[in-house]
Amino acid sequence: MKKLAVYPGSFDPLTLGHVDVVHRAARLFDHLILAVAVSVRKDTLFSIKERMAMARSLAATMPNVEAVEFNGLLVDYVRQIGARVIIRGLRAFSDFEYEFQMALTNRKMAPNVEVLFMMPRESYSYISSSVVREIASLGGDTSKFVPSFVHAALKRKFAP
Repeated sequence: MKKLAVYPGSFDPLTLGHVDVVHRAARLFDHLILAVAVSVRKDTLFSIKERMAMARSLAATMPNVEAVEFNGLLVDYVRQIGARVIIRGLRAFSDFEYEFQMALTNRKMAPNVEVLFMMPRESYSYISSSVVREIASLGGDTSKFVPSFVHAALKRKFAP
């Protein structure tokens, strides 16, 4: 049986921290799905089409990673595709409370689905999509925080 995991998020935009987690999770599982949330509780800078293009660019670099979009409850999507593991990234202790609450909620709804917390490399632990968006919106250089294709997309998005 193929070991399948899902790494969900809004990925608005993908950061080097996300990339690090994807690379490390892809080594642990036969197939990893980078699941881009269509509807998120927050306004996104990039449309679902743009976020999917970035996710596909990342997935194209690894043979066992696939980028897909999903809508609705994550646990419903995970069960629908036959996965049993959800990957969640933890950057700092401040992420833990929210992620812990979501993991327990998901466990209540889908007891057979496990949540695996993965920390990005220390050098990426301070990077967040919201900080990257703010740097880009103020004309700053995001190249040290995101893959080159995301850096280019941010430059286009905030071009004068």
